[in-house]
Amino acid sequence: MTDSSDTVPAQHPAGARDSPPGPRGSGWAPSISHFTERNRWRLVAAWVLLLIVGAVSALSLTGTLRAGGWDIAGSSTVAVRDMLSEGLHGRGATTAVLVVHDRDNTDSSSAFDERTREVFEQVRSDPRLRVQSSFGYSTLSPLSRGTFLGKDRATVVTSIGSGLDDNTATKELPAIEKDLDARFDSQGLDVALVNVEIFQGAVNEDSVLSLIRAEAIALPLVALVLLLLFRSVVAVGAALAATLTNVVFALGILGVVARQVELSIFVQNVVLMFGLGVGVDYSLIMIKRFKEELAAGQDVRSAVTGTLATAGHTVVASGITIIAAAVTLFVVPVNAIVSLAAGAALVVAIAVLVSSVLTPVLLHLLGHRINAGVLRLPGRIGGSETATDAELTEHRWYRTALAVMRRPVTLLTAGAAVLIVLAVPAASMTLSLPDLRMLPESSPVRVGSEHIADQFGPSAALPIQVVVQSPGPITDPANAEALTRFVQDVGALPDVQTVNSAMTVLRQVSPANPFAALDPAAFDRLPPDAKQGLRYFVPADAHRFVVEVVPAREPADPATERLLNQVVERSNQLPAPLTSDVGGITSRSQDLNRVISDHMPLVVALMLAAVYLVLLVSFRSVFLPLKAIAMNVLSVGATFGVLVMLFQYGWNAGLLDDQGFLVSFVPPLILAMIVGLSTDYEVFLLSRVREEYRAGGDNKLAVARGMARTAPLITGAAILMIVVFGAFGLAGNAIMQQMGIGLAVAVALDATLVRIIIVPAAMKLMGNWNWWPSRPKPTTETDPVPGGIHASER
Repeated sequence: MTDSSDTVPAQHPAGARDSPPGPRGSGWAPSISHFTERNRWRLVAAWVLLLIVGAVSALSLTGTLRAGGWDIAGSSTVAVRDMLSEGLHGRGATTAVLVVHDRDNTDSSSAFDERTREVFEQVRSDPRLRVQSSFGYSTLSPLSRGTFLGKDRATVVTSIGSGLDDNTATKELPAIEKDLDARFDSQGLDVALVNVEIFQGAVNEDSVLSLIRAEAIALPLVALVLLLLFRSVVAVGAALAATLTNVVFALGILGVVARQVELSIFVQNVVLMFGLGVGVDYSLIMIKRFKEELAAGQDVRSAVTGTLATAGHTVVASGITIIAAAVTLFVVPVNAIVSLAAGAALVVAIAVLVSSVLTPVLLHLLGHRINAGVLRLPGRIGGSETATDAELTEHRWYRTALAVMRRPVTLLTAGAAVLIVLAVPAASMTLSLPDLRMLPESSPVRVGSEHIADQFGPSAALPIQVVVQSPGPITDPANAEALTRFVQDVGALPDVQTVNSAMTVLRQVSPANPFAALDPAAFDRLPPDAKQGLRYFVPADAHRFVVEVVPAREPADPATERLLNQVVERSNQLPAPLTSDVGGITSRSQDLNRVISDHMPLVVALMLAAVYLVLLVSFRSVFLPLKAIAMNVLSVGATFGVLVMLFQYGWNAGLLDDQGFLVSFVPPLILAMIVGLSTDYEVFLLSRVREEYRAGGDNKLAVARGMARTAPLITGAAILMIVVFGAFGLAGNAIMQQMGIGLAVAVALDATLVRIIIVPAAMKLMGNWNWWPSRPKPTTETDPVPGGIHASER
């Protein structure tokens, strides 16, 4: 027997088909519609003025943003960095390794020494570097500098201590690096400065170029998709105007905020990515609904009011959800993550404001001209604004929803199983900070770093750094014995290439009693080379002792992380009164990962609670939010699994930069955005389902109708977001790739597998419990009967 409800829809009374969540004559929608109509020209003038001010402020943003923000306050890593910046020869507030590779000579040629010496002198005298001291090949005599000569005997290194602070070094050193490369490349010399700050600066510059490439790709594609959706040049122009306003306003506000608060430079990436993605999404929702209202015979004023009461309500609920998800990241005490979350929340808030105020202004001004400039294009993406009830039953989305709801258990199980299988690789996720592979192969800092890795070892420029402190001189016999034993112990650990410390020089100058050479009287009698070697590791007061453990593998290698843990364990065993701190790039990455891991349970709990509350308030339902949370968990797991396969396992056919790990801060940010965007689509769909349920009272038909009415819109919105996120992913560096591709995958999964199969199946199984305890009151004059079927359909 055929279920008549699969083919025969409830007949809605006139005007009931698109009834909003509340009466059109009450609430905030009529007030805003009236305000924007009455003051439309004043608002346009204010809009233009704010755009100009915002654009001027945005132009200054890059220069005020901070390059770092990844350090954990109070960590040993930060303590080590601060202690190494003072009182040590060849080190400074910023310490860089000058690497010179002669492509034409080796150390057996007299020209080699002259050429490397000339490079060193020019670097040392460069006022931009503020060089305070140096130690290495170019400062030592021929008999003492062999350690700083590479295996090819054509590469040398010298440590440069600069007075530049971290932020200044990150911003200025990349330009100096490029000058050195351009100056000496024609002479057959590869010259580079290598350290973490220069690497960060190069990554930042590459990110800016990536943004330009992404925008150049995304904007034309967005315009094309909008044309396919709207078939109207004017509607496309209105959507792009609102979208670009979001970005300009957000960047302008951040330009002011960044002068007072430390913000990460990557906040630009987030604002542009989400400003374009969410902004064009909201513009699509508002303009499509306005066109529907006009097509249904409403005048312009009523159409704007109806758009605000329906699409506007949806946009506000969606924006609140995304903002709530983003601000949960504020509990993670990492400045860069807080900056990125703040940027995302800000641009979404502005998108909501623009959709609620400025877009209605445009709609009042344009009126029926919103349909002007019609183009005849193939491949229509969106649905018809004028579909009648009879036409709706022939819609493929309507029939798809009914087909899914005929076999809800089977299809729900199958859909969930697919997401669970995709999520399995996420269990092996590895996190780390970015490394040199995310820079172009021609980058001077990458070339220099590769020279050091090839000639001195993969972690020679980025060792594990241990600073041992004593309230008194370390020359005390008990302290000296403990330090000697410590250096021997860490040198015997697995995966150690070498250990650099003052012990090498001390044993050479005073074999019987090494630490006696640090006595001021004895120290003054040492040769200059020995003095340099000792002061690189021990300051004049002899209260600190630096040990550099050079791993045999790369800093992000799991073996190096295990070695770090063993070094920390050994350093913690030093006897009192000695104390120690361990730092370096591997320690920095581990600190960040630990803080993120420690705070993620709280972040997830707050995020899901926020989603639940927003949906509870929006739909007055206890169970719909629980279903949404379950869908979010499946979507997040599947997205992370795909990211691991693409970027960690390298299953990408060479199209992406597989790092062997995910960048530490990318998963938390993607998590917040996936939860927000998934709930975003949930709100779009359920708002319309609720309207249909109010108009007919039948859960099954309401789901089918809601899906038929919204699936074209959700599909179009998803395509727009995939275009934006995909453009940033494919045109960006490794960080932007992981963020962009991750979000594009999440949107694709959510708009297809989740919305088309899992949600209809789940809502069919839940039946009228979807709306418990406050079932939406039907707006039809037909009384519902048990089972949700109206009397007219019995």
